[in-house]
Amino acid sequence: MHDIFVDSMYLTLKVKLNPDREQRAKLLTTMQKFNEACNYVSETAWHNKKFGKTGIQKLTYYDIRQEFSLSAQLTVRAIGKVAESYSNDRKTMHKFNRRGAVVYDQRVLSFKENDTVSILTLDGREKISISYSDFRPLDKNRIRGQTDLIYEDGNFYLMLVMEVGENEVEYNDDVMGVDLGVVNIATTSDNEVYKGTKADEIRERYTSLKSRLQSKGTWSAKKHLKKLSKKERRFKRDLNHRVAKQLVKRAKDTSRAIALENLNGFRPEATVTKAQRDRLGKWAFSELTDFILYKSKLEGIPVVIINPMYTSQQCSECGYIDKNNRQKQSNFKCKKCGHKDNADYNASKNIAHRGAVSLPNVLRLASIS
Repeated sequence: MHDIFVDSMYLTLKVKLNPDREQRAKLLTTMQKFNEACNYVSETAWHNKKFGKTGIQKLTYYDIRQEFSLSAQLTVRAIGKVAESYSNDRKTMHKFNRRGAVVYDQRVLSFKENDTVSILTLDGREKISISYSDFRPLDKNRIRGQTDLIYEDGNFYLMLVMEVGENEVEYNDDVMGVDLGVVNIATTSDNEVYKGTKADEIRERYTSLKSRLQSKGTWSAKKHLKKLSKKERRFKRDLNHRVAKQLVKRAKDTSRAIALENLNGFRPEATVTKAQRDRLGKWAFSELTDFILYKSKLEGIPVVIINPMYTSQQCSECGYIDKNNRQKQSNFKCKKCGHKDNADYNASKNIAHRGAVSLPNVLRLASIS
């Protein structure tokens, strides 16, 4: 058993606000006025060729307070939002959507409890309940910097920057291999399978609906199509979150590192059907990998990224590699030693073996950095 120290890192947590009807109206009005102020600031900055925060503030601060009824701090935040946008691009005058993000800091937004936030509107402060679906309790003491209030699909969200890490955890020299597959979303070297059956059903339903809407080509059909696409992305993201959470919990409970394949540019092999290749193309493997990586770091779990070459063709018992070892998508039979196994399970064991070989070097590099 060894110890590893994980440095701090910053993650963005999306928290949903649950305002009542009156609070919702106040938030929308504040958001609209804030972005109207941003457009005024942007126009003034552009015509005067003043793009630094201090220069813009001298030109616009008192006008904003009078014309848009913003508090002193929201005025400063609006000026800061415009100055930040021009720091990246000064080729054209910037315009801000009336329902664009409102930038808050600790002076105008605070957490009373883990499930309640006090947020400033044009009509004063409002206490609003919040909800979030992350896999650990919200620690308000770890919130850092500014917070963006955004409006998305009829709902308000806070985008919180959280400092995490600085954990010392114990692990042994064992590694849990994870195979991200075409038919099964993930299969571990413990032979735990995360099936994609429900994902397939949802994907097929959305694909059929979107195909019918695309053929219509009307304005309402395009609007519905956009709404469906967002709903499908949310479903994928939520499923990837839950799978990643379970995988990291399994590794943590057994004090093991995680080994994953580098699937950048990966293409499915000839053992899968065209429909299955289409499914792979529509699944967010990079997102699932990212979730596993950040949730692992959050819990102090080392992650090893290995080369995916031949993991599905190699026998996990004798090491013999042959493209004919994988007879079908789900069936593996070694041509040399005769070992039979589920193909995804066999691949996950190969991933675990390679991860165990690379783990000491990964940990050495982590300790240097």
